[in-house]
Amino acid sequence: MSHHSATVIWNRGDDVFTGGRYSRAHLWQFDGGVSVTASAAPDVVPLPFSRADAVDPEEAFVAALASCHMLFFLDLARQAGFVVDSYRDQAVGEMGKTGDAGDWMQTVHLYPKAAWQGAAPDSTALSDLHHRAHKLCFIANSVKSEIITHLD
Repeated sequence: MSHHSATVIWNRGDDVFTGGRYSRAHLWQFDGGVSVTASAAPDVVPLPFSRADAVDPEEAFVAALASCHMLFFLDLARQAGFVVDSYRDQAVGEMGKTGDAGDWMQTVHLYPKAAWQGAAPDSTALSDLHHRAHKLCFIANSVKSEIITHLD
């Protein structure tokens, strides 16, 4: 069983904490040495108490799903004898309301586009590759959000 970790660091600094007038900007640090500036989304916490140029948790969630799907798709395509030259997915997450007035990431839409060297899979094989990638994706298997893969 593998383990995965991240360190989340936030400091108040000189901000007034009471009344919610403090920055939500913080840092994510990963074991490979990468640091990412993160924040609440500006549509959740208004500027200047959030940062528009930072990654918010909802974006990270969508990116994690899209990235996991892509990694399995690439490996499955390789195993099937196809050569992928590039892959792009402009994934979108949609928030919804829970029954108790909370919010959740209700649906994630994946829009994968692959460019191929040589023969490309036909539409049936392409659909099968994406279906199998979805079934293998660790992140997709860990969430209750609906994940829809849109193919041309």
